[in-house]
Amino acid sequence: MATFFGEVLSVYSRAVEEDEEDLEDDEEDEEDAQIRKELEEKREVHLHWSPEVSESLKSGNKLQCSDFILAVGHNAARFLSVYVLTSANWDAVGHASVWNERSRAVSGQTSEESECVFYRQKDNPSVVICQVTCYVAEDQLFQWTEKVFDCLQHRELNVMVLSDSSVAEYKTADYLCSSSAPFLRCLHTGAFSGQPVCQSLEQPNIVTGLPAAVLSHCEVHRIATVVYQCYSDVIGPDSVTMETYKPALTKLGKSIQLDPSPSSDVLRKFVRTTNIQSNLYI
Repeated sequence: MATFFGEVLSVYSRAVEEDEEDLEDDEEDEEDAQIRKELEEKREVHLHWSPEVSESLKSGNKLQCSDFILAVGHNAARFLSVYVLTSANWDAVGHASVWNERSRAVSGQTSEESECVFYRQKDNPSVVICQVTCYVAEDQLFQWTEKVFDCLQHRELNVMVLSDSSVAEYKTADYLCSSSAPFLRCLHTGAFSGQPVCQSLEQPNIVTGLPAAVLSHCEVHRIATVVYQCYSDVIGPDSVTMETYKPALTKLGKSIQLDPSPSSDVLRKFVRTTNIQSNLYI
């Protein structure tokens, strides 16, 4: 083929090359799709129940639950460990396994090794506690909430969420308020008719993560739910921060018996002393 300037260009067909590129693209798309599928399966939330609960759920019966207490975060979870679960009145009835970039659950782990454990009161099986100290990723929040609440009966169900948060995330014009940490703030669904033990969370503050997912789910399904968020200036588990949750549990009355004065051995077991790694003044 000649151009306007007399240059002769060789003419060739790209049909073969384009077909090869299309085949390579198709293979890459199939490989990517397979990787995405395997990753989605790996990131799926799995619930593992005790044989008794599993048989009941398989029969179409949901857990008869009047009070569901969900503790999210180390201080919230260890508060329940110190003040509630130290008695022999609780049975571990299940756990959830969650795998993601920050919480890599081990396959086949027992409920004691899990970071998301369900307990049921022996004398009153309608009271269920769940401790969550693992990270639940954004793409796992919906399925965690859907799967857990699908196992619970919704009629006359009351949900309480205890959640940890850093005081650095608390927005206020009053410096003295944020400096008085730890303190509680709450949010609740429209179906909640009780009297909260603290003032409501002020705008523009928000609840995020698993507590927000549970609150949204319960609002849609008209389940009475209250979230108590504790703002603390301590990063690790702390006895003072734990005690901040006590007023919330006392509202449950006879449903939950709090240990008024846990032993020092119990506190040492669940409270990790924060060691200063580097300090110029030491």
